[in-house]
Amino acid sequence: MSDTAGNGAVLVVGGGISGLTAALEAAEVGKDVYLIDKNPYFGGRVAQLNQYFPKLCPPTCGLEINFKRIKDNRGIRTYTMTTVKSVSGGPGNFQVELETAPRYINSNCTACGDCAAACTDEIDDPFNFGMRKIKAAYLPHEMAFPRRYVLDKEACSAECLEAVKAACKYDAVDTEMQSKTFTLNVSAIIWSTGWNPYDAEKIENLKFNSSPAIITNMMMERLAADNGPTAGKILRPGDDKEPESFAFVQCAGSRDENHMEHCSYICCMATFKQISYIREQYPEAKIYVFYIDLRTPGKYESFREKFTADENTTFIKGKVADIVAEGDGGVTVIAEDTLTANKVQQKVDMCVLATGMKPAMAQGQELGLTIDGNGFIVSEPEKGMISAGCAKAAVDVYTSGQSSTAAALKAIQIGR
Repeated sequence: MSDTAGNGAVLVVGGGISGLTAALEAAEVGKDVYLIDKNPYFGGRVAQLNQYFPKLCPPTCGLEINFKRIKDNRGIRTYTMTTVKSVSGGPGNFQVELETAPRYINSNCTACGDCAAACTDEIDDPFNFGMRKIKAAYLPHEMAFPRRYVLDKEACSAECLEAVKAACKYDAVDTEMQSKTFTLNVSAIIWSTGWNPYDAEKIENLKFNSSPAIITNMMMERLAADNGPTAGKILRPGDDKEPESFAFVQCAGSRDENHMEHCSYICCMATFKQISYIREQYPEAKIYVFYIDLRTPGKYESFREKFTADENTTFIKGKVADIVAEGDGGVTVIAEDTLTANKVQQKVDMCVLATGMKPAMAQGQELGLTIDGNGFIVSEPEKGMISAGCAKAAVDVYTSGQSSTAAALKAIQIGR
């Protein structure tokens, strides 16, 4: 299969907030735009957040209006579960080979949920970082766009697949669906491939797998979200205890030559934001923040000051050496306070690792991209390759929007 757009078509790789912004900006000046994402839905990491800066908005604030604009714009063609296999040609005349993985649910799907009701097998919920089980036939999340179910065929028994197929009165279940490869001809490519949380299992001293009480900052976002695994109530995974004390471990994987050398920029602000989540639910909870430096630049300083003044929040300048699981379900965080030179052993009910932002694009060099020392994509408009958002650098949502608008402005000038 091949597809050819008009002169100056733009391919946007990655459909998070950056990709959505770039696609809309390019399409609304008349360009043909192809928008792809490897996930079965658009929205990226922002869709997984409870709130985001600077206004502490829920994801619905920015995503819903963008989804509507995408649906209303005939110049944008969208492809989920799609990845780039190869890129040839050059600025103004790229040939891009793409592959769409089988969803096993076709476009007849009305999201009625009958397939999930009939499904007898379960998987770990990927959207909620495995903090609950869901049916193997599932809607990725409540505000998923496109609003279409996905079937994890490999997780299903033959009996389950038969039951799911029989339950669908719209003939939307296609267990024989195959991968599809096709080629696009475009003038420019915007890479908005986003980021992944750094794998906490790789940070051996933080013992991520030793206790359900040790979670990541993205898991905390899902716990606090109304559509999360606990319907917005912050409860300790494993036993659903209402925590009375919390520890935040900053720079979990960041600024470390053994993991990621760069500062992830957003982690300190995310911790202060998550302290606000805790304060809404547990006004008297004790909170301990272990940090190297606290970086909340510019307009975020006042937000930081509000919580550094909190009498139930203690800040300890020191790198965490160990986290020990305790018999009552809590953990003890061990560190040296570099300001007092004292060893700190703080017992808490729950510990949040502020894991850093790792660029999601792994095979960039194979596709002709220039990658910097930290794994981010170098923007090269002269080559028709433009990076945006967190594919370019570790940034917040607001800055991602600015970056993506700038990327679209560069892309639309190529091949004119």
